[in-house]
Amino acid sequence: MKKAASPRPAGPVTRASAAPRGRPKVRPGALAPAGAGGTEDAETRIYQSVVSGVMSQRLRPGTKLPEAALCELFGVGRSAVQKALQRLAHDHVVELRPNRGAIVAMPSREEVGMLFEARRALEAAILPLVAQSASRADFASLRRQLRDEHRAMHDYPQTEWARLASAFHLRLGELSRNPILARYLAEIISRCSLVVAIFQPPGNATCEHDEHARVVDFLEQGRVAEAIAEMDLHLRQLESHIQLVETQPERSLADMLGLG
Repeated sequence: MKKAASPRPAGPVTRASAAPRGRPKVRPGALAPAGAGGTEDAETRIYQSVVSGVMSQRLRPGTKLPEAALCELFGVGRSAVQKALQRLAHDHVVELRPNRGAIVAMPSREEVGMLFEARRALEAAILPLVAQSASRADFASLRRQLRDEHRAMHDYPQTEWARLASAFHLRLGELSRNPILARYLAEIISRCSLVVAIFQPPGNATCEHDEHARVVDFLEQGRVAEAIAEMDLHLRQLESHIQLVETQPERSLADMLGLG
């Protein structure tokens, strides 16, 4: 059976450092000489630095992102900064407030609840399609992915757990062989990953490895209802770990962007 093309996540999801297609990949926080690479290159540097700062919990919700300060830090004009902030707002990383400037997004408990409700519905629709269409090779690939995930939980920082946990869910979307569902899932996982990265206390696994493994076991055995129930419980537990209480650190914007 012909495999559907992998969807491209709409937001910063799966890796905060990944550059959008067609744009150069730049290390977050790395400054090029003023004028180098043009407006698009500058826009990408600003976008990636903000995403990296948010995902690593240096930039906290509610942090102000003044255009003038970003222009000075990155050595660019206001046009590049405005375009980067518009992209960040599109991906729900920042909020653009009329006449008050940009801040790092502060989702409410209600917004987080609706986000995870939508994600549970999407994944419940995807799992029966995976059970129906996945081959032995596909399940073997999933188990290799789970082994990488398990190693990351013991040997790598929490940001690497997050990347691999998201990759597992995205792979299930691909295996549904429904590119439309997979694309919607990629977008919603991007937003969930951002919320989890900001609000989950350090030291918690973004997704529990054993829960992922049980989902795969149930799918491979054709026990679809149990796979759906396991995934639903898994996502509810992930949501329950989110703590929306915030304190604002007294740090410079340069330090929070990783430029200090």
